Amino acid sequence: MNSNRFLTRLAIVAASFSTCFAMAQTGSIQEPVRYVGGVSVDLQHHEAGLRPAIGTHSHQVLRVNRSHPKQAEGTGWTYNHASNIAYWNDTFYVQYLSNPMDEHIAPGHTLMATSKDGVTWEKPEVVFPPYEPPPNTMMPVGSHGYMMHQRMGFYVAPNGRLLVLAFYGHAEDPFLKGGIGRVVREAYKDGTYGPIYFIRYTSHMDWNETNTSFPFYTTSDDAGFQEACNALLADKLVTRQWYDEDHGLDGFHQPMGEEEYEAFSYYTRKDGKLVGLWKWSYAALSDDGGATFSKPAKVNTFVMAGGKQFGTKTDDGRYAILYNPTVHNEHRYPLAVVSSDDGIIYDDLLNVQSEVPPRRFYGRWKDFGPCYVRGIIPGNGNPPGDDLWGSYSMNKEDIWVSRVPVPIRHAVAGPIEDDFESRPLGGRVEGWNLYSPQWAPVTVAEGGGGQVLRLADKEPHDYARAVRVFQEGTSATIAFTMTASQANAQLDIDIQDRYGNRPVRLRFDTDGQLKYVDGSEAKNILAYRPGTTYAFELVIDAQPFGGYSLKVDGKTITEKAQLAEAVLSVERISFRTGAFRDTPTRQTVNETPHPPLPGADEPVKEAVFDVDDVVLAGE
Repeated sequence: MNSNRFLTRLAIVAASFSTCFAMAQTGSIQEPVRYVGGVSVDLQHHEAGLRPAIGTHSHQVLRVNRSHPKQAEGTGWTYNHASNIAYWNDTFYVQYLSNPMDEHIAPGHTLMATSKDGVTWEKPEVVFPPYEPPPNTMMPVGSHGYMMHQRMGFYVAPNGRLLVLAFYGHAEDPFLKGGIGRVVREAYKDGTYGPIYFIRYTSHMDWNETNTSFPFYTTSDDAGFQEACNALLADKLVTRQWYDEDHGLDGFHQPMGEEEYEAFSYYTRKDGKLVGLWKWSYAALSDDGGATFSKPAKVNTFVMAGGKQFGTKTDDGRYAILYNPTVHNEHRYPLAVVSSDDGIIYDDLLNVQSEVPPRRFYGRWKDFGPCYVRGIIPGNGNPPGDDLWGSYSMNKEDIWVSRVPVPIRHAVAGPIEDDFESRPLGGRVEGWNLYSPQWAPVTVAEGGGGQVLRLADKEPHDYARAVRVFQEGTSATIAFTMTASQANAQLDIDIQDRYGNRPVRLRFDTDGQLKYVDGSEAKNILAYRPGTTYAFELVIDAQPFGGYSLKVDGKTITEKAQLAEAVLSVERISFRTGAFRDTPTRQTVNETPHPPLPGADEPVKEAVFDVDDVVLAGE
């Protein structure tokens, strides 16, 4: 054997042998965090086989509308993404960037939506308009206009001022030499905003106050505003979020090496070490409060792709990380959460948002599902209650928020009785998981005989959904009442197991018939009448080859219906104003152009369903 080849092979074997024994100690710079749960995602279903984080409410901040822009944000642009969230002045703020239809294609601007309760949102308004360069400004070679890009949206300064920030860059690449600089303006308590300034020009180009369109912040005559900007510039932990667009050739940032680590998030562990998180499962540690970090390490137990992850300390003294647990970069669903006692060892992978409504408008790089989650970073406010808040885009089209109650949990013990009488009208519905689009809201409302849980749907391509988790059992006794305000709309009632399988299925159908599924066959129960309340009773034997009995208004409909699919137990009931959906799949290509979905911008006739007197018991 050639001696050089032999030595090369020997070196490879030695390196492999060494790698086998180079252990990454959990909690160290080699593995700052670790997911130890045995639960993994089922890529065939949107819910991914995950249990829901109990009580999560998801509300739509923006529903785009190309034909009727005034019903959305005023422009009709259908690419919306990269949201950030803060809480200040007793108000939720959600900021996001927007383009006419495609990612990284000019023009681009940034908008802001506000809400007092996180449920009902004001119409978004533009806070950073499309960039108009000064006359005779030369764009870099390869530039195709101007766009916005940002990893950070807010900063609450030590003096109490709220700064709003964004980054102007050149399409189609805003990074490094494609960047112009970061802009800032102040949000005032009366709902208005101050003038726009640059707070930092990219260090990769020669931009300054003579060749850009906004003045530098030091020219402001507001001393408090300047003080807030100076505090931000001095905070090297917070400004590390800017590294993606500007690596700081002037020494502004600690260099991170040649690798690209994107979308920085951070929190402080119980042992005092600061954890940095990036896309693609990277994490690092800091012992000096974020001034410097260890070299980011790939954390293989956190399965993710190019979506963001967000880590935080929760109000119960524990920790949580929100992320998309999939390597399919074009299919970013579900949005999940894991939790931890110490910020090192994470477990209990749960579903926060797994709905993937149809993408109504095609656009370049509009990935499917809840994308780019961001929560409220330390210092940017703490809303009332012990909740974890996250904002994200859906299909890079609409903007959503989710509220996850803390402590984060997936199990319920004991029976449930809910008549909704003590629930605040239009307010939170504790214990229920709600999916509530603007045109298909789920609320507590006044019904015919008292308060009810109402699903009102005029959305042509989505639905309203309410889910209640109950005690898991191989058997279950379930009762509830339902009132349909019409006889030509659909409501599905599913009993589910922990993986999202649906062994028991009922339906108020569009043909006016109330139906149940017996094995593989849908059977009619009766022709339901609008405005009539029907009482349901189910007794379920949730074991392989088990079945269920069903009564409606005390009348036995079936004593031994077959399950639609075999399960080992059941643990939740789902009410949904539309058919079960399993598209897109992981094989659906998101770059196939298509026209807008039919009727995408027009509401359909509203269908209203009221749920009441829910009694659930598993054993």
